[in-house]
Amino acid sequence: MIALLRYQFELLVRSQRWLPPFLGFALVLGMGVAGDQPMMDCHAYAAALLIPVTAWYMRCALTADPPAARACLVAPAGPARVYLASLGAALGAGLLLALLEVGVIWLVCGRTTIRPGFEVSWPHAAAAGLLAAVCGVLVGAVVGALSHRPVLLRGSYGILAVLGLTVPAWVLPVSPANQAVRALMTGSQRAHVCYPLLAPALAALLLLAVAAGAAVLAGRRTE
Repeated sequence: MIALLRYQFELLVRSQRWLPPFLGFALVLGMGVAGDQPMMDCHAYAAALLIPVTAWYMRCALTADPPAARACLVAPAGPARVYLASLGAALGAGLLLALLEVGVIWLVCGRTTIRPGFEVSWPHAAAAGLLAAVCGVLVGAVVGALSHRPVLLRGSYGILAVLGLTVPAWVLPVSPANQAVRALMTGSQRAHVCYPLLAPALAALLLLAVAAGAAVLAGRRTE
């Protein structure tokens, strides 16, 4: 499994398919993050952006190798393991981007909360932002897994499915991503760090369930 993960990640990197989502994320993040913006608000903004970006990485990882090369992998390793390796590669790319985003916001932002004169500890704000970013990546992986093969066999509907699942992940109160973003926004308004501990745990459980179901489908559906 480690060899499959390494292969899928190297394939994703060498194909340069990671570049468009990275540049899009950097562009949109750069428009919303500035030195006069509160750190916690910027972390909330970035965590929400990581959902469609990670879903895009999922699409890149699942379609990185040609059908013939994928068949060569499936023959000895099995479709479920190959699928899980692709999911792991996309998840790793999203987590690396989350770490980079947290570091950039740490360097750029000049204050931590939206209330003038009321600040919180920078390391605590960054830790809360990292938890929210991880939650955004996990939810994005769920969105990507549900929007592509083997769950969705028609690749032409993948982008529409990502958009259709990302919006509820942003706005529904039961969504782990929504809970993580609201925790940061509330903490910024109250000048108090609210760690979104439950949201990443729920997102991880949801991803495990979706990945397990998709891995079973990968063994039953032909592509």
